Parts: sequence; C-alpha cells; structure tokens
Amino acid sequence: MQTFIGTLINGLALGMAYALIAVGYSMVFGVLRLINFSHSAVYAFGAYMVYFFVSLNFGLLPAVIIAVVLSGLLALTIDKVALEPLRKKKSIPIATLITTIGMSFIIQNVLSIEYVFGSEKRAFPSMNLFGNISIGNITIQSSQIIMLIVAVILLAILTFLVQKTKIGLAMRATEQNSKAANLMGINVNFVISFTFFIGGACAAIAGALIGGYYQVISPTMGSTIGLKAFAAAVVGGIGVLHGSVVGGLLVGVAECVAAQYLGSNVRDPMAFVILILILIIKPTGLFGKKGVTKV
Repeated sequence: MQTFIGTLINGLALGMAYALIAVGYSMVFGVLRLINFSHSAVYAFGAYMVYFFVSLNFGLLPAVIIAVVLSGLLALTIDKVALEPLRKKKSIPIATLITTIGMSFIIQNVLSIEYVFGSEKRAFPSMNLFGNISIGNITIQSSQIIMLIVAVILLAILTFLVQKTKIGLAMRATEQNSKAANLMGINVNFVISFTFFIGGACAAIAGALIGGYYQVISPTMGSTIGLKAFAAAVVGGIGVLHGSVVGGLLVGVAECVAAQYLGSNVRDPMAFVILILILIIKPTGLFGKKGVTKV
C-alpha cells in the first residue's frame, strides 16, 4: 500500500507537468485548429535556457523566469516566421502541420550543434530543494511536491485568464469564429501571438520541472515527452483546458503505476495505450466537443 501511494504521488506530480505541456497544444489548437508539433522542441529549449543561465550563476528562479520569456518569444517567432505567412496564403492544413514538424527538427538540431550545447546529455540542477519528506513510512521527494504545487497554481492562473479576462474572452471568441471576432474589433493576430507566447512559457516551466526532477536534459528530450503530452491533450479533448489537465494526470499516473508493477519497459507506451482506448470509446476525448475536426 505504501508503495502504491508513493507511486500515485509520483504519477500525479509528473501528470501535472505533462498537463502544462498539453495545455500549449490545446490552446493553439483551440485558436487555430492546428497541432503545433514544434511545441515539444520549445519545451526542450526552455530546459536548456534554464541550464544555461544557471551555469552563468544567475540562480535557479531568475534562470527560470528568463527561460520562460525566451521560450515564449521563440514560440511567437515560430508563428510569425513560419506559420503566419502560410495562414495569409491560405495554405492547406497539412502544409502547416509539416511546417511545425520541420521547425521542431530545426530547433532540436540547433541545440545539438557542438558549439551550442552539443548532442550529449547534460546534468540539470535538482528540483529536490528541500530533500525528502517522510510521512509515516512514505517518503516523498520535495521535487514531486514542487512540481505538483507549481503546476496547479499555473493551471489555475491559466483557467482564470481564459475564463475571466478580456484577452481570455477574445481567445474564446477567436476559437468560435475568427472572422466574426475580427469583425467585432478583436485583434485576431494579437490573440494568436499571445496564445503562442503563453504556450511556449508553459512549455519552459514544464521543461524546468521535469528536467529538475530527472536531473538530466538532452536536445531530444522533447520527442517522447512531447508525444505523451499530445496524447494527454487528445485524451482529455484537445482544445479544452481542463481536459488537458485530466489527460495529463491520467497519463502520468498510468505510466508510473505501469513502471512500478509491470516494469520500466512499459512506461512510455502507456500514454498511447490510454489514447487508443479513450478514442475507441469516445473519439472526441473525455471532454471534447462534437464537431471539432482533429488534424
């Protein structure tokens, strides 16, 4: 029982970090009906920016703040340089999708350049800032508690932002009908840019949390985790904010339980096992709306 509780806590913490990445997929999809596969590379970029500024003795918190801003700007740049021109030319959706995949590979390979960071793995500062905490016979790493608390706070802020602010109203209006939103005086281009920035910022925070939990980063770190987060977004109903949270928790808990009781080899496939099962039962995801076209 103690082992199960410890595994459950680990899964919840990891799941909330996945939810932060999944939110970026959902927000962009909600506004543009686009799967932004460059999001996973922005996640890796954010982790590397934290590593870089910590190595310059900036301190962990200032490094995370700088990384959040730079990652948001990177996501914004991807949209302005590669995606907005395609939207203006009314390119077919598959062209935009392939472009995001291409941008992901570009960022990943730039990080791998020998004179940038190199392709080898790097040691990342631990997020276990307060050591281990014992509750009875259960030992919990403080990094797990930090991941859980930070993710919950940020997701609560995002929910408030989307549901209770003017920019959130503009985002929801753009999601419903971008042309009508533009006619009503909403700056749709600004809404799209803001959405990309917020998605990139969330990815950077997730990169810092997960990198600090595993204490290692690599240029390809976004490949598997990005796909897991995408699976979490689809499981919850892509385009639905709280769906991403539930999907992230399901994926995180399932993979930790599977790793504990079935072996580490089944950890990574669990996200996709859940994805397939959910889509068979409910093709739109747990909270997805009918009529939403998935790319």
